[in-house]
Amino acid sequence: MVDTANRPSDADLVGAVEHDIREDAFPIKGWDHVRYYVGNARQAAHYYSTAFGMTLFAYRGPEQGFREHAEFALKSGGVVFVLAGGVTGDAEATRHYAAHGDGVIEVALEVPDVDANYKHAIKQGAIAIEEPHDLTDEHGTVRRAVIGTYGETRNVLIDRSNYDGPFLPGFVAAEPMVAPPKKRFFQAIDHVVGNVELGKMREWVRYYERVMGFTNIVEFVDDAIATEYSALMSKVVANGSRKIKFPINEPAEGKKKSQIDEYLEFYGGPGVQHIALATSDILAAVDAMRERGVEFLEAPDAYYEDPELRERIGEVRVPIEELQARRVLVDRDEDGYMLQIFTKPQQDRPTMFYEIIERHGSLSFGKGNFKALFEALEKEQAKRGNL
Repeated sequence: MVDTANRPSDADLVGAVEHDIREDAFPIKGWDHVRYYVGNARQAAHYYSTAFGMTLFAYRGPEQGFREHAEFALKSGGVVFVLAGGVTGDAEATRHYAAHGDGVIEVALEVPDVDANYKHAIKQGAIAIEEPHDLTDEHGTVRRAVIGTYGETRNVLIDRSNYDGPFLPGFVAAEPMVAPPKKRFFQAIDHVVGNVELGKMREWVRYYERVMGFTNIVEFVDDAIATEYSALMSKVVANGSRKIKFPINEPAEGKKKSQIDEYLEFYGGPGVQHIALATSDILAAVDAMRERGVEFLEAPDAYYEDPELRERIGEVRVPIEELQARRVLVDRDEDGYMLQIFTKPQQDRPTMFYEIIERHGSLSFGKGNFKALFEALEKEQAKRGNL
C-alpha cells in the first residue's frame, strides 16, 4: 500500500532549513524563474504544457512591441519557465540556439534589494552584465540586474515587490494552451545543476562562495560517482536557507566519454545540465508524465533486488515494488530519505534533462543512486554512439 498521509509539505519539498536571510550579505528570497532560449518557443510552450502539465499564463512578443523575441511564461506551483524564441534571424535567442540548441540562458533569483546585492557581488568580483535598472509598465516597476556565471548562463536579480502585473513589464496575461491537469505534477525548483569544463569546477564553486556568500555543502570527488567507463566530480553550493542549490559538475578521467563530456561537446560549452523539480507525489507525477509522452531513464531490476539497498533504505512510504514498476530511485541519509527519477534529454541534442524529486527529510542528492543512474545514462550514450 502507498502511504499518502506522509507526503512532504510544500515547506519540506526543497530541503530548506531555518534561516534568517537578513543575516546574509547576499540575501535571496527564492527562485524567481528560469529563462530558456529555444528554437521554437510556441511549440516548446505547447510541449511543456502538455507533457509537463505546466500552465501558460503570460506572453510577450512583437504584438507588445518586442520585435526580436516571442516569450511564453508557464508555471506549475512556484516553478516558472520562460521560453523565448527568436523572431528575427539576428535575435540573441536565434544565435544562441544555433550554437547550443535549446538551453537555459537565465536563472533568476528574487532578492529584497537588487542594488545592494549587485553592489556586493561586483565588489567580490562578479561578472557584470546589466547594472540595476527599472522595468516599468502600467502595472508597476520591477528592479533587475544581471551577473554572469559559467558559459553564457546568467544569474538575474529581481525585486518585484512594486509590481502587480501578470509576470514582468511588457507581458500580457495569456490563456492556457491546453487544459491544466487536475493536480500539478511538481511545485518547486529543488536545485539547478551546471556542467563545466575539466578543471573549472573549483573555480566556479569559489565564485559562488565569494560573490553570493554560498557554502559548499556537499562534494563528490572520488570513485563514488564513477562506473567502469566514466566518471565525474561534483560540488554543491547553496545559500543559507538551502532553498537555492547549485550543484556544479566537471568530467573526470575515465576509460570512455562521460556524460559531462557528451554534454559539453553537444552544447558547445558549459551550461545548465538539469533542473530538479520537487513534487509531493512522485508516483502520480511520473505516471502522468509518462502517459503524456515523457521518457525517463530506467534503472535495472538488479538495483531494486539488491539486499544491501533494501537494508540501507529501510521503510519508505512507497513499497519497493511500486518504485521498481516506475524505475524511481530511492536513497537515505542521516536526515531522512528521498525518491528521484530522471528524464531523458528533452530536446534534439543530448544535453538538458530534468529530475523529479520527492524529499522526506533528506538533504542529499542521491549519492547511493549514482552508479545505477550513470549506468542508465551510459546505455543511452551508447545508443547515440557517444560513449
